[in-house]
This record gives sequence, structure tokens and C-alpha cells, in this order.
Amino acid sequence: MGIGQKDLKARLALGGGFDDKRCYVCPSELSGVNVKTALITGASKGIGYETARQLATKGFHVFLGVRNVDSGRKAADALAKKGAKVTFLQLDVSDLESVSAAPGEFAKAADHLDVLVNNAGILLDGDSALLTIDDELIRKTLETNTLGPLRVTRAFAPLLINSSAPRVINVSSGGGQLTDGADGWAPAYCISKTALNGVTSQLAAALRNFAVNSVCPGWVRTDMGGSGAPRSVEEGADTIVWLATDAPQNLTGKFLRDRHPIPW
Repeated sequence: MGIGQKDLKARLALGGGFDDKRCYVCPSELSGVNVKTALITGASKGIGYETARQLATKGFHVFLGVRNVDSGRKAADALAKKGAKVTFLQLDVSDLESVSAAPGEFAKAADHLDVLVNNAGILLDGDSALLTIDDELIRKTLETNTLGPLRVTRAFAPLLINSSAPRVINVSSGGGQLTDGADGWAPAYCISKTALNGVTSQLAAALRNFAVNSVCPGWVRTDMGGSGAPRSVEEGADTIVWLATDAPQNLTGKFLRDRHPIPW
């Protein structure tokens, strides 16, 4: 059964707000109903920042959901200097209080959300063997990479419902694919992405009329991917931006790479 708008709005009303240090708008105008809006978590650098940059060039008012105030404001300023309509929103996806407060702060600048990109993620285990990883590392990884996207989507569902074509994009990884089995690399990270794909499938069933999908951006040259990765951030962001803008609205509940569905 889908989530009702009345129930979601009642839930949103329970949230708190941030102080002035946590929301930073460049420029300060509100987004009207005709302005497309996008919230990207983990958007101060890498694929998240590039996704925000590309969406801004397409006329979106982009919201940068970033945990660190200084890096978030710096990223917002950099985009604003390029002519983007951008808002920094302090958001820690691993912290329920932070996530619960964020929609109220967002609503000061816009009355709807068209696109949510759950991009924030962590990689802590490298090549550690699964049998030697402690529970706390696995728990912390799941908290950010799996529960984070779920709780952010829950919190912003009332604002997404206000969109005529709401879209949720979860940035996953080929490491989370069950097809062909695992190779032992970064097991906690890969498990968290397998679980994220499960969250995507469940959200697609729960959120009717939404487009909800997972994306594998490939191995990208970022702080996480390293300098030896074969893909640029522009290439890594391509399918995310396509899903946010040009993909059919009825494309939902899928796992994609390079604009094409791939096996779970």
C-alpha cells in the first residue's frame, strides 16, 4: 500500500528546524512551482557535486545536502559563481535528528521537491576479509549507505508528493550486485549496496507514481574511487542526471548503469 499524503504531511510537521548556520541560500529567492528542484546528498565533492552542477545548468534549483558546514558552503559558493541557483542544507544522513529537521529548512526555500539523489556514502573496509571485520564497522556502513537513503526519502516524501513527477535516485554500486556472486572486495560496503538495492525496490512499490531507481555510476575518479579509476565524474553522473531529467517517469524499480537496466 502506498504512503498517503495526509499521513506524510502530518509526519513532516513533527520535524524541527535548523538555525541560520545550517541553511545557506545562493541566491535567496524562493523556488516557485514552475522551478524544478533537486536535493543531492553528499554533494560537496565528487559525483554528488558534479550531479548538482549538471542539474543547475539545466535550470534546477539545486540543494546541496552536506554534513560539514564549511565544505557545504564552499561548494554552494562555487556553483553560485557559475550562475547556479543553489542552496546549502546541512544534512547528516546517518543522524535521524538531522534528517528529521531538514525538510522544514528546505521548505523555507521551496514548496516542492522534484528529484532526490541519495548519493552520500562511505567506504571503510577496503579489502578487509568479511570474517575479520568488526560489527561496528558494518553497522556504521549500513547506517550511512542503506538506512541513510531510506530515512531521507521518508523525510522528504511530503515535498516529493508536491511534484508532478517525483523522482528518487539511489547511488548504488556494481559491488552490490548478486549476479555472478561476490569477489571479496570491501564486503561491508558491498553488503550495504546490496541492501540499498532492496530499499530501492521496496520504495518503488510503496511510492506510487514516483520513479525510484538505483544507479551504478561505475568506477569513478573521486576521493573514494581513487585517481586510477577509468571514469570521470562527468561520466559517473551521466545516468543520474538522465534519470533526474529525461528518463521516462514510468521507469521505476530498476538498477541501471549507462542508462540501461542491469541485473540485481
